[in-house]
Amino acid sequence: MKKEIIISGFGGQGALSIGKNLAEAALLVDYNTTWAPSYGPEMRGGTANCSVVISDGLIGSPLFETPTEVIAMNGPSVDKFAPKIIDGGLLFINSSVYKEKYERKGITTYYVPCDDIATKLGNLKVANMVMLGAYVGATGLFDVKTIERLIAEMFTGKKAKLVPLNIEALHAGIKLIEDAKSGYSGLLAA
Repeated sequence: MKKEIIISGFGGQGALSIGKNLAEAALLVDYNTTWAPSYGPEMRGGTANCSVVISDGLIGSPLFETPTEVIAMNGPSVDKFAPKIIDGGLLFINSSVYKEKYERKGITTYYVPCDDIATKLGNLKVANMVMLGAYVGATGLFDVKTIERLIAEMFTGKKAKLVPLNIEALHAGIKLIEDAKSGYSGLLAA
């Protein structure tokens, strides 16, 4: 098994945090992993992306040309990285900000209204946790308890009060994918 994932969005959307969580989860379950962040010229509001490789074998390089999955938190990320996905790969789109349908055969696309769900939960900043939940739900790569543990370790001290909301957002993303897989919604396109 080898996953080569690009996670991208505007600075402040939590794309790098999604990637870091995936890499740390991989370490917890004894996979090999790399996490390579890339920042645009501005931090908040500029582009930010990261490349994550997760493998049960050796990893030759943290860089790759054709991702197995792309998580796109904004439109420019879809435009830049989705065409590079391997046939049979997965595309996760934050459909709260990218309203179009992405037309490409040979990949599975998940339309995840991250911002809308996060707003309903009361804090737009958890949109990235909704997307992380969608990824976990769609791929089954990690047990949800592993991700919950990482969230609890990420928010300590005064920030510990953020743990329940982030876990709620994670579960909202997982439920969204479960509903899509059962045909409940139009969030899945193959």
